[in-house]
Order: sequence, then C-alpha cells, then structure tokens
Amino acid sequence: MKSKEDELLDGQDEATKQNSPWFQAFLLNSTQLSQQISHSQLQQISPTALAYLGDAIYELYVRMFFLMPLQRPETYHRLVVAQVRAETQALHLRSLIPHLRDSELEIVRRGRNAATGRPKRVNPEIYQHATSLETLIGYLYLTDYQRLTELLQIIHLEK
Repeated sequence: MKSKEDELLDGQDEATKQNSPWFQAFLLNSTQLSQQISHSQLQQISPTALAYLGDAIYELYVRMFFLMPLQRPETYHRLVVAQVRAETQALHLRSLIPHLRDSELEIVRRGRNAATGRPKRVNPEIYQHATSLETLIGYLYLTDYQRLTELLQIIHLEK
C-alpha cells in the first residue's frame, strides 16, 4: 500500500514545475522594492553585500524551481545543493555572459573583485565567478526584477 506522500509523488511531470503557483510567485514583479531604494543608496551597497543578498535570492529561486513535482526532502536537498555550489554557479555565469549588458558586466566585474576569502575546497577563480553571479543577482533583484527573471530563465537547472 502506498503512503500519502508516494501517492502525491505519482503523476507529477516537468510541466507541473513551471506552472506551480510557488514558482510563479517567485517570478512576480518586485517594483515596490526597487522603488524604495534610491540610486545613491544602491551605490553605497558593497558588492559583498549584493552577493550576500544574491546568494539568498538564488537559493530561494532554486528551491522553488525544484518544489514541483513533489519530492522527498532528501531529493530536494540533493537537487538544490547541486545547483547552489560554487562550481555550478560559475558555469551558470559563463552561460549568461553572452546575454549580459555592459552595465551588468560591470556588476559582474565588481563582484569578482570583491571575492577575497574562499572555502578551501574551491578554486579561487571558480569562487570569484560564483560570487560574481550572486552579486549580479543581488543587484538585479534590487534594481530590475524583470531583467533578473529573464536571466534566471536562461539558466538551465538540471536534476
């Protein structure tokens, strides 16, 4: 006999993921937030702080992306960790480079230069690229949420 969780997991497909109300909620416009932060206030935020914010936004995006189809907690964890590790973030940044505007490339450069410390297990260049992606995500979250969603949709999250 199947548990209720197993019954919920049956019949879920990849299309369900994109139509999930949770996933769609993440993609909603955040113009109220960007209207609350002035240009001068934004200039005062360090690339490190933008990366800190971008890290949280990116992880939330990944978690919501994998929320559907329903999975066991261990599966969620495995899928999310594979996407938020520095090596994967560096690959995602490389895939986005051809799509970035000059102003976004400047944010990426600032993020790369701000990446000073690093975990022992990660190559410094990979860590710099991952921090650059997080900085870009943090910056766009505060300034141009529509552009952020465009770029996040270019990234191919994989199981």
